[in-house]
Amino acid sequence: MKAKKPDKIKFKYIFDDNYNPKYVNGAYGGITPKGEIAVHFYLERQGLPNSQTYELTKNRLGNEIEKDPDDLHESMIRFVDTGVILNVETAKEVICWLQEKIDNLNEIKKKDK
Repeated sequence: MKAKKPDKIKFKYIFDDNYNPKYVNGAYGGITPKGEIAVHFYLERQGLPNSQTYELTKNRLGNEIEKDPDDLHESMIRFVDTGVILNVETAKEVICWLQEKIDNLNEIKKKDK
């Protein structure tokens, strides 16, 4: 007599003690030498100065008179905190999963109008 195959499976999620979701607003990557897809997630933002100097007027903070470096307005920071390596099949599954979530969100937005 054959054993009956289960008709469902339950996955339980185990989280690392250091699990800490990150906000990202961009990604960079490409194809690895092994034919997988590398995705490096980053947070893009304006840089922060190492120091700033302000005038003091009557014990109040006045105008900024100096900052280091002084070229912050000319550059942006892309802080790369994490990345993933995906094989092609997993990448396709992630695309489908993301599209499903995008579609769900669009439906919610339509109902809210």
